[in-house]
Amino acid sequence: MKLATLKNGARDGRLVVVSKDLTKCTDAARIVPTLQAALDNWAVCAPQLTELAEQVEIGSVPTFRFHEHDCESPLPRAYQWADGSAYINHVELVRAARGAEVPESFYDDPLMYQGGSDAFLGPRDDIPLGDQSWGCDMEGEIAVITDDVPAGVSEKDAASHIKLVLLCNDVSLRGLIPGELGKGFGFLQSKPPSAFSPVAVTPDELGSAWKGSLVHLPLRVDYNGAAFGRAEAAEDATFSLARLVSHAAKTRPLSAGTIIGSGTVSNKGKDGGPGKPVSEGGRGYSCIAEFRMIQQLLKKEPLTPFMSPGDVVRIEMLDGDGHSIFGAIEQKVTSA
Repeated sequence: MKLATLKNGARDGRLVVVSKDLTKCTDAARIVPTLQAALDNWAVCAPQLTELAEQVEIGSVPTFRFHEHDCESPLPRAYQWADGSAYINHVELVRAARGAEVPESFYDDPLMYQGGSDAFLGPRDDIPLGDQSWGCDMEGEIAVITDDVPAGVSEKDAASHIKLVLLCNDVSLRGLIPGELGKGFGFLQSKPPSAFSPVAVTPDELGSAWKGSLVHLPLRVDYNGAAFGRAEAAEDATFSLARLVSHAAKTRPLSAGTIIGSGTVSNKGKDGGPGKPVSEGGRGYSCIAEFRMIQQLLKKEPLTPFMSPGDVVRIEMLDGDGHSIFGAIEQKVTSA
């Protein structure tokens, strides 16, 4: 099934069940009012929501037009948001950009940071930027939402706790990152609110594309209307999403509604190198920082600037028939 949260003036929005083709939806209030409430009692609510989704498809319940621009992120706020490092190629490139080596442990023990989860941006909300020198960057990612996860869960068992899959724009302020990391306490100011896709889907909705707790489809990132990234989300993944859930839960339980991100989806080139832009026949990049690093390596300077007011990023994933699965994140940078 596909679930979305519509804006209604309340902090947690209004839960709706969305049709497979994303054209219509129905209110879920007679079952549960919000997505967090559904996750809190998933064993009871999920079967009822699934039945409602089937009724939407056959037209046996009242529906209304689904508009992605009316959506909050599926969870407008969450008890926890932790972003991992499934794609080591991305870590290698961005660390090289700031002159930092990749520790050997990163290849068998995921890197993860805890982000702000009290106020996510909606998928069509503007990205407010207070100072262009902060270096605003998009990061196209896959994310999952869990039910209650026990501490110490194995990767195998963690897979069963993944209840929903969605896309993410993990907005980063590259100019602030080195100073913050240099203090030794990690990201805070350099990670403003993230945004998630209009729709979150149950893993079964992905069919054969969901395998090994990875999504076997390309992530489409467009920048100012041009193709910027088409990275395959299951290739070059050092860790599965279940592994990242297990990592987050190593020493503590995770409450229902925890969101775990994949980190920026990133592929190596066919020759094992850093890859080429989409315009040159490559799979491109899911963030600007990677492209800038490659320009630094090949052209001795990063020619592409970070995002400025007026720039627009669009993040989407299509199924094998070319239909949008999650709807699209589409955001414009504005002056705060």
